[in-house]
Amino acid sequence: MENSILSLLPPILAIVMVIITKRVLLSLGAGIVVSALLLSKGNVSEGTAILWSAVKGIFIEDGSLNTWNLYILLFLFLLGVITALINICGGSRAFGEWAMTKVKNRAGAQILAAIFGIIIFIDDYFNALAVGQVARPITDRHRVSRAKLAYIIDSTSAPVCVVSPISSWGAFIIGIIGTVLINHQVTDISAFTAFIRMIPMNLYVWTTLAMVFIIAWRNIDFGSMKIHEERAISSGIPYDPNKKIQGEVREDLPVSDKGKVGDLIWPIIALFVGTLGAIIWSGVGATEGKVTLIEIFGNADVSEALVIGGLLGLFTTIGLFFRQYFMYRSVEGRLLFKGIKVGIKSMMPAVLILLFAWAIIMLIDELGTGLYLGSLVEKSQMNPAYLPFILFIGAAGMAFATGTSWGSFGILLPIAGQIVSVTDMSLLLPALAAVLAGAVMGDHCSPISDTTILSSTGAACNHMDHVMTQLPYALVSGGITAVGYLVIGISDSTILGLITIMILLIVLFIFLSRNKKLSFQQ
Repeated sequence: MENSILSLLPPILAIVMVIITKRVLLSLGAGIVVSALLLSKGNVSEGTAILWSAVKGIFIEDGSLNTWNLYILLFLFLLGVITALINICGGSRAFGEWAMTKVKNRAGAQILAAIFGIIIFIDDYFNALAVGQVARPITDRHRVSRAKLAYIIDSTSAPVCVVSPISSWGAFIIGIIGTVLINHQVTDISAFTAFIRMIPMNLYVWTTLAMVFIIAWRNIDFGSMKIHEERAISSGIPYDPNKKIQGEVREDLPVSDKGKVGDLIWPIIALFVGTLGAIIWSGVGATEGKVTLIEIFGNADVSEALVIGGLLGLFTTIGLFFRQYFMYRSVEGRLLFKGIKVGIKSMMPAVLILLFAWAIIMLIDELGTGLYLGSLVEKSQMNPAYLPFILFIGAAGMAFATGTSWGSFGILLPIAGQIVSVTDMSLLLPALAAVLAGAVMGDHCSPISDTTILSSTGAACNHMDHVMTQLPYALVSGGITAVGYLVIGISDSTILGLITIMILLIVLFIFLSRNKKLSFQQ
């Protein structure tokens, strides 16, 4: 069964099931079970043993605890708790009230919303809801349409999270990359270092963020977004009154009315400083000989550092909670435990997807799925330089159909790694980055994406209005990105890829500025 056409069955089954059922766990689970049966040649008893071995391998490695995986899971739970407690302390609300006194025009309101999306990066769910809560009063005051706000939220949540190592996305992706590197005996680079090097290669992130700021700064709009913006400017109504819109963000937890700006800022600073400090500390301790920045980050125990940073962020948040409880009497003590419970519960879907992804990575590797696909690539004599472009398009299509970036990561990252391993290993990082970029792009276009739904909800915008106004923007960014990946693949130069998207963005900006039929400026 190994290295044959049958090795394609588990990933194809998982992809098809995700498209049909929209249930990632069920689909990944089916792929896992079929992988085990193929490896056991249909022997149920032996297949069960193989399945158990894969599950066990997630937690135990070489007779001891797999601390990498366990720390990643713990970090995800810590982020969930921090997010819940920040909301209870009223940090997001206070930050929004402060910002409203500083913004003077429409461009400023949009740019501030984009900045919020960038700095609130620890989790995309937290980002979508918190940015909407903070920015909506500001954008409404300055007659910015809710559709535009939803676009800004969506285009600064996942894109920032996917390149931030100190985020739930970063932890998830680093965990998968680590397994991919181990499976292909890549020992000259750590998972964290690989992730950092992939950041400039994620062209969709930089294209999308550049478009957000250009459009916000110059008030340039096209497609159906133009209609929403014109109505907001002329009437002061930021949404279509004839359509049903999502209500205000539903608050499952009480929010303190005495929250301060620091209730949002300090936990994020503590999280960042704690993680970075722990990375440097462990990296220096593990480095022999000359200590360089590359060696420090390459030798650091990043998963442990994430937990240390997460704990420092959590303790800071708890301290701020107690200040609200003892000094201001603005929250009830029982809310601490409720916040912890809600925070942990909120991360369970991410943890389950990650566990399933880790299991299918191990089994697909044993089946040699990527080796078989790689052999097909070699036989077809396709130029490996086109792989980043093809993987970007494939990941975008899958994420669009399934509505999930994370499910696409779990299925396509290991396959991409295996294909590249038998074609051109120099394209490993660009290929993995292309998968990440494509999955985010497809997620932006998908009406069933959770982040798309949360963005429209956070902005209090009609959901399909958000989908239809964002779609042209995402497709334009995706088209520019695709050209960039062609350049990277052919030239083997990330810098040339970045220069390419920069030139195309300048051309787009000039075209939209001069073409009055497609854009308008205020």
